[in-house]
Amino acid sequence: MAADIKVPTLGESVTSATIARWIKKAGDAVAADEPVVELETDKVTVEVNAPEAGVLSEIIAPEGAEVEVGALLGRVDVGAAAAKPAAAPAPVAAAGVHAPQAAPGPVARPGAAPLPAAAKLIEENKIAAGAIQGTAKDGRVSKGDVLEFLNKPAAAPAAAAPKAPRVADVREERVKMTRLRKTIAARLKDAQNTAAMLTTFNEVDMSAIMALRSEYKETFEKKHKGIRLGFNGFFVKAVCAALAEFPAVNAEIDGDEIVYKKFVNMGIAVGGASGLVVPVIRDAEQKSIAEIEAEIAGFAKAAKEGTLKLEQLSGGTFSITNGGVYGSLMSTPIINPPQSAILGMHKIQERPVALNGQVVIRPMMYLAVSYDHRIIDGREAVSFLVRVKESLEDPRRLLLEI
Repeated sequence: MAADIKVPTLGESVTSATIARWIKKAGDAVAADEPVVELETDKVTVEVNAPEAGVLSEIIAPEGAEVEVGALLGRVDVGAAAAKPAAAPAPVAAAGVHAPQAAPGPVARPGAAPLPAAAKLIEENKIAAGAIQGTAKDGRVSKGDVLEFLNKPAAAPAAAAPKAPRVADVREERVKMTRLRKTIAARLKDAQNTAAMLTTFNEVDMSAIMALRSEYKETFEKKHKGIRLGFNGFFVKAVCAALAEFPAVNAEIDGDEIVYKKFVNMGIAVGGASGLVVPVIRDAEQKSIAEIEAEIAGFAKAAKEGTLKLEQLSGGTFSITNGGVYGSLMSTPIINPPQSAILGMHKIQERPVALNGQVVIRPMMYLAVSYDHRIIDGREAVSFLVRVKESLEDPRRLLLEI
């Protein structure tokens, strides 16, 4: 009996993935729930497990192929024992799999043969070897690369002399952008092109939070079994309180409607192995500081190890990013669509400030909130940031919910 290996549900708004690599080869024995193939989506890398124990009898979608949710990747011969490995069968096109068809073809560049379907198109259109830059795994040319090359409009004649080609330098290194990095670039640029984005600034005296943390951090860590008391928990609670007062900052635009959220799914930007990711604390307004700190610590660990799940990266309604951990004193964060605002935290730095007619030294942090002016007025954005500042400078307000 054969069991199908299919592309699982990939999370909100993710409908396709690229096959990064096959962990197992055709003919290999596999255990139930053992990872057999690795998919790369716009957000994370996902391992697909064997549905049953047996032998991986067939690989249908090859490495580099783009596959849709539900597409057939391969098959497991249930209960079979591993035999001497045989040559993997030629890739077979399946519903939802945009896989190359087997066909010989010219080599695009040394050591990186084009994928079979691409090779066929290259041969049919008599395209010179090396004329197309491959974007598939290991720099191989895909069918999409060839179609894009063929569909490029012819360059219009220009009076001026053509631009001289860029001279390569042996000290340079060219590395293909990962799918995650390309998605980050596209989303951030889309946010700039779509939203009427503005940023407003304020500063917060961190004295009270720092004193509170210093006094209770050891007790907090003991009571909550090793969970460290940081600043993020206070910021998340302060933001949740402010969002309750200014719901437009937690809303989003959907067509010609504004969608107000009666909950806070807080995105926390963390640095991962492949770039910045924004996992989400769901229903953050209902959680304690200890629960929030525990989730953030888990996110940071998973981001470094590349084990974040797709469901952890979707559904955010507001985001917080902390450039201060890298030494940033001030910045203008970019909104994470479809959200309408994002709060930027920065480096805590002692500065002279005027207090009750005297100049004193205080640990100060600049805060920045970038917001979509189509949905959030300047008054709301400024008032929201002031409320966050007030809650942080006097944490008793959070306890009393004032």
